[in-house]
Amino acid sequence: MSESVISVQNLGKKYHLGGPSRSTTATLRDQLARLSLRGLLKYAERVEHRPTFWALKDVSFEVKQGELVGVIGGNGAGKSTLLKILSQITEPTRGSAEIRGRVGSLLEVGTGFHPDLTGRENIYLNGAILGMRRREIARKFDEIVEFAGVERFLDTAVKHYSSGMHTRLAFSVSAHLEPEILIVDEVLAVGDTNFQRKCLNKMESVSGTGRTVLFVSHSMATVQRLCPRAIMLHQGNVLADGPADEITRVYLQSGLGMSAFREWTDPATAPGSPVARLVSVRIRDEAGNPTSTSEIQSPIGIDLTFDTLEAGHVLVPSARIMNEAGQCVFLSMNHEPDWNRKPRPAGRYCCTLWIPGNFMAEGVFNVSPAVATLAPERVHFYVPDAVSFQVVDKMLPGGVRGDYVGNYPGLVRPKLSWETKTLYSGSSFGCTQTISHATTPDVQG
Repeated sequence: MSESVISVQNLGKKYHLGGPSRSTTATLRDQLARLSLRGLLKYAERVEHRPTFWALKDVSFEVKQGELVGVIGGNGAGKSTLLKILSQITEPTRGSAEIRGRVGSLLEVGTGFHPDLTGRENIYLNGAILGMRRREIARKFDEIVEFAGVERFLDTAVKHYSSGMHTRLAFSVSAHLEPEILIVDEVLAVGDTNFQRKCLNKMESVSGTGRTVLFVSHSMATVQRLCPRAIMLHQGNVLADGPADEITRVYLQSGLGMSAFREWTDPATAPGSPVARLVSVRIRDEAGNPTSTSEIQSPIGIDLTFDTLEAGHVLVPSARIMNEAGQCVFLSMNHEPDWNRKPRPAGRYCCTLWIPGNFMAEGVFNVSPAVATLAPERVHFYVPDAVSFQVVDKMLPGGVRGDYVGNYPGLVRPKLSWETKTLYSGSSFGCTQTISHATTPDVQG
């Protein structure tokens, strides 16, 4: 059995909120007074009485050599604090975090980049700060530059780089350090989709060589595909630790990351107008069960329940589907014949939008429901990101992905029909043939 390379025991980190006020007109004497023993004691006393919060509380887990572990949780769960402690950027308030092996931390990738030095000079400078020898940097120089895609700007000062170029180069230097333990925060997978894919592929290749990867992400699809194991944090505590498929499902169904059902029970606070008011939104499967995760070939139902408070209005329900990148995948309006251009009596209605199987791409999607009248145009309610759902493509029989394991681009992933006609076949196709004609020789006698 592989040994543990990361051992975290009862880890806690406490932060003080706010800070003591400082006068902008403080004199040199005032500044020196703060450096005295009495001044330091007063400063410590003020700090002690400031409000505090625990970013991490009694966190314990172990990671074996060669494991690729995802760390998930909502904003403020303690993910970044955990990575900073493991990367020795900050110290814990209590408990311990033992690391066995050379650590490559992809958190503060810009550290060590001097704005007045060129990209070439900063590669050597940043590599040295990260513990690489000059010969090692020289041996990997071309690979670092090619990965970052900044060949044309190597001899330009990095202060003239765009933020994307700066981050790509810094990521590339850090990623090629070849650490025994790689600690990665999702915020570093920036830039265009091609570079994000390269970052994920690099982490996967690192794990494939027996090195350990700890990866923080908000993308459950990425964690499921990349990590066999996941740890879920919430308010500084470990809520779950186990197989990534199970832990991400627990996270999604818990409502901490996303919710498949949302209801407004108080009419006074429910979104709406004097004409129409939202009651609930629900993601469900064909059997009517609420679900936040769906296999790519399964249909997805979105139930929109609303009250019509005034009779006689032609109401158009709709749903806008957005992906993780904030792009609108599609907008669907309800124009079913029974209600198209027809006024509705007062009452409660539930309309369902069905998204067919083998249509959505893999990923997490947010649903923004609305009800409006079109003539005159008036939106009675619109709730951004009311509910969410995830689509997973696991290479099952009948899926769109088939046996392809690489990146599959596109806002949607429809399973379309292909038709092939054989125009030529056989071993003679593409070859030059020589046709000879037999002749009868003259017979002389």
